[in-house]
Amino acid sequence: MLQDLNNMKKNNLKIVKIDKNKTLFNYEKKILIKELILNLKLGYFDFEKEAPQKVKFNLEINYEDKKPSNDKDIKSIVNYSRIVRLIKKLVKNKHYNFLETLAEDVFDELFKDKRIDKISLQIEKLEIMKDCSSVGIQISKKRSHDKL
Repeated sequence: MLQDLNNMKKNNLKIVKIDKNKTLFNYEKKILIKELILNLKLGYFDFEKEAPQKVKFNLEINYEDKKPSNDKDIKSIVNYSRIVRLIKKLVKNKHYNFLETLAEDVFDELFKDKRIDKISLQIEKLEIMKDCSSVGIQISKKRSHDKL
């Protein structure tokens, strides 16, 4: 009986080995882009379609990583310069009637990077109403499913 008890205890013990290739940490990172001001055609009304207007973008982009950034590999980070270029490319040759539809295109483009978990986007028209310094929207969008 004692021998059976000792065997049972030995069998219930599990040896945990740490795989050196796996990490014990998760990084929660955030990219900040503040006051990106672009001239673009934006608006529903005829007078807004005639000439470009100043529009300000502010973004907070949350992403997760299981390893620290590699100082020699730009692909190891979510590159803020690339994000600014993507936004500029989106608005370069397209007229958006609404800030909300522009925001959705920005979200669609940025969420192609599977590391990105959440985006908070603020877009403001700076010259549209003389009684206000700006008018605009703020939208946050988060993945609702597991990342692939």
